Amino acid sequence: MAVVNHTEADINLLARLLRAEAEGEGPIGMAHVGAVGINRIRGNCSDFKGIRTIPQMVYQEHAFEAVQKGYFYQRAREVEKKLARKAVKGHRSWPAKYSLWYFRPPGDCPSTWYNQPHVGRYKLHCFYEPQAGECDNIYNTY
Repeated sequence: MAVVNHTEADINLLARLLRAEAEGEGPIGMAHVGAVGINRIRGNCSDFKGIRTIPQMVYQEHAFEAVQKGYFYQRAREVEKKLARKAVKGHRSWPAKYSLWYFRPPGDCPSTWYNQPHVGRYKLHCFYEPQAGECDNIYNTY
């Protein structure tokens, strides 16, 4: 059962985002991107208030660097579509499990990013969860 409403077009859009943002991090890294995106929709808090759909999340201004660059416009392959389907069903794992942000720094992960605490790193991406009490919806179980 899905944790966010979606269409097949939404799956394709999310899959393209996974590929563009984290193809080099492999399936696990792409799954982490999917979890963060779904957390943003479910959270409805912080920078993501009013983000209720996959297209709103993907195209939120300044949210994903890859959307602003041409690589995002490559087609989604079956591997990314499968990962996107898992994400909309609520699959998430550490360090993205409750994260709303990630980025790829040139070196070590800062302990905070825009005042949000660092929770872990997967390959080149650092993940950040909201401060306690800020976005309780992402901690709800499915």
